[in-house]
Amino acid sequence: MLGFLSARQTGLEDPLRLRRAESTRRVLGLELNKDRDVERIHGGGINTLDIEPVEGRYMLSGGSDGVIVLYDLENSSRQSYYTCKAVCSIGRDHPDVHRYSVETVQWYPHDTGMFTSSSFDKTLKVWDTNTLQTADVFNFEETVYSHHMSPVSTKHCLVAVGTRGPKVQLCDLKSGSCSHILQGHRQEILAVSWSPRYDYILATASADSRVKLWDVRRASGCLITLDQHNGKKSQAVESANTAHNGKVNGLCFTSDGLHLLTVGTDNRMRLWNSSNGENTLLTGQARSLTPVIPALWEAEVNYGKVCNNSKKGLKFTVSCGCSSEFVFVPYGSTIAVYTVYSGEQITMLKGHYKTVDCCVFQSNFQELYSGSRDCNILAWVPSLYEPVPDDDETTTKSQLNPAFEDAWSSSDEEG
Repeated sequence: MLGFLSARQTGLEDPLRLRRAESTRRVLGLELNKDRDVERIHGGGINTLDIEPVEGRYMLSGGSDGVIVLYDLENSSRQSYYTCKAVCSIGRDHPDVHRYSVETVQWYPHDTGMFTSSSFDKTLKVWDTNTLQTADVFNFEETVYSHHMSPVSTKHCLVAVGTRGPKVQLCDLKSGSCSHILQGHRQEILAVSWSPRYDYILATASADSRVKLWDVRRASGCLITLDQHNGKKSQAVESANTAHNGKVNGLCFTSDGLHLLTVGTDNRMRLWNSSNGENTLLTGQARSLTPVIPALWEAEVNYGKVCNNSKKGLKFTVSCGCSSEFVFVPYGSTIAVYTVYSGEQITMLKGHYKTVDCCVFQSNFQELYSGSRDCNILAWVPSLYEPVPDDDETTTKSQLNPAFEDAWSSSDEEG
């Protein structure tokens, strides 16, 4: 660390590299924060969380009780022990409250003045944050499982919606109507996600075991149907052109949009190249971690068994701004943490006492928030203290986590 700071002071080190190294160290030190509570409002399980990207200060939660809560994550009391208070909520007594379970909440990506929610009551609602009144309501014929707005698009205001039907619906916030439909899946759509890299690229996951990438500008729509065998199995084989051997109920792009992670009820998580749709487990090649780390990972990306018993969408998340990116996946009553490009399981975060259904990463301070069927939201923050080696022995390189080791190597050592 001292070598890192010295090299930075003399201008030999890129400041971005130091930031990534520190972010990596903080993620590797995540632990349950016993000094920070999140006010308990929900009377049922927490299905979905979202932190607004503008300030990173306000968090939305949606529960199986149909309630939506808005939290302020900032410690305004300046005390070491504090509670993240609910600023406001859309409770059971609100005239526009969802009648059934809220499955997804999302902030409008460019402004905290608006957010969206979707529910088993077959509606997608657009809310004015200041008045807590609905600005628009989209009604569907089927139960809504998931929706998503593009985090980067300035060219369209489309909301992708996955329902119990096999068609993906695209709702236009500007016109207030369903603009068009994407057809190709055979069963319900359990998860949808826009690319954080390209305005018009959408990924969808279905109970038909398939994941599709779409360019919504094209008449045909579908670009790629992900194949776990990379086309090496005969089309007559049942698993051909399927991403998993079970329902695919979760997907998430890496922060740079170059790769896509999917989870399925076959207890597997897979990493895909989002440009050509290849399963990286079979190609045996993952890209270099970041431009500042020259080493290319050639190992197969295999995460092993990733327990997934969810009958609906599973909301997992990835880190952003680290030397080695991480993925956080609900795993029973815990959250499993893996390095994205090596597949190594770093740790299991334990604190909930019932199934975890969602988690969200706060990249400004490298914090994680998780929601569970125990009705609690827990905060996971970087440890303030470095672990002390036993018997005053210096920790050797072989004992260090590889991601941590790469992050803290100095320019002299790379030499």
